[in-house]
Amino acid sequence: MASEPDLPRTHRALVLTSTAEPPTVQTMATPQRGPGSAVVKVAVANVLSYSRDIYNGKRKYAFPTPLVIGCSAVGRIAALGPDATTLTLGQLVLVDTTLRGRDDPTSVCLSGIHEGITAGSRTLIRGEWRDSTYAEYAKVPLENCIVLDEKRLLGKVEDGGLGYEIADLLYLSALMVPYGGLRSIALQAGETVLVAPATGAFGGAAVYVATAMGARVIAMGRSTDALAKIAAGFERVDAVPITSDMAADLQALQAFGPIDAYFDISPPEAAGSTHLKSGILALRAGGRVSLMGGIAGDVVIPHSAVMHRGLTLKGCWMYTREDTRAMVKLVESGVLKLGPGAGMKVVGQFALEEWERAFETAAGNAGIGLQTVIVP
Repeated sequence: MASEPDLPRTHRALVLTSTAEPPTVQTMATPQRGPGSAVVKVAVANVLSYSRDIYNGKRKYAFPTPLVIGCSAVGRIAALGPDATTLTLGQLVLVDTTLRGRDDPTSVCLSGIHEGITAGSRTLIRGEWRDSTYAEYAKVPLENCIVLDEKRLLGKVEDGGLGYEIADLLYLSALMVPYGGLRSIALQAGETVLVAPATGAFGGAAVYVATAMGARVIAMGRSTDALAKIAAGFERVDAVPITSDMAADLQALQAFGPIDAYFDISPPEAAGSTHLKSGILALRAGGRVSLMGGIAGDVVIPHSAVMHRGLTLKGCWMYTREDTRAMVKLVESGVLKLGPGAGMKVVGQFALEEWERAFETAAGNAGIGLQTVIVP
């Protein structure tokens, strides 16, 4: 239902005017509600490990400027448009950074990060949904406000709650990315899935998600120390180092028997790596591959193996709206645990003015279960 907002006239936001210049904290007009939108008072916002490279232009992501930058966030509903039917003022929500066209769900952009690759996605981020969450308030599409069960998630354990802090909930945004990829290839309980590389932020999140889905995991990565910690921290997880010797890596993978699925989340720097080929060749007949990484340029695919074994290669950028709701249910049920008890850690919380320290901290803590947040 419509609600009368009680918002300040102005708020503070972190604004990027050019990748050639650092962002600055500016005072600007507070965003206002409208049809199809909510205004959220931001409590915490996620900082990606490569945020610095996005906003200094190194990653060459496309987005309009000036821009209030940001990422996924957790906050409370501060104002609602006249067509809101279930959201209420004060409600705790996860702000999903993935924006989709209502009349064309294939038009996808990432709020405050990337304008996508279609004319429709550029319309979203250059128009109504231009500004993101490194701000005291953010205007968000109603459907991007994912309701969180505050009593269950933040309540005391002795009262039936899970005892999390608000910042702990932000790790949902990392978990949703691999969940989208794993659901897109229909990963089933009891199956064996290869995750590579598994030692970064999203690869590590994939280990959490796949084990919560009931799968056995083979984690690949270049850091043997990080792999050892992952294998020791989970049930049903084995580790195989990436050695750049494709045949040796394939033999190591085959020692675990038939592999049903392969989740790839390779970074741009992995274009010349051999692990993609060894991972595909390790799959059983009828195996599936989810390609979610950001490899720059083309890669070589073992065509004969794909053809003869009937393998499926499926690309997936982010996740669906149904995936977000299902992921929240996994966490609210207690099947997928968050917080320090699950090996997750908030390594730093920073004010808007401390954005540079936030970016540096995130870049230096890109491993599994680690997150850096901005508190506007």
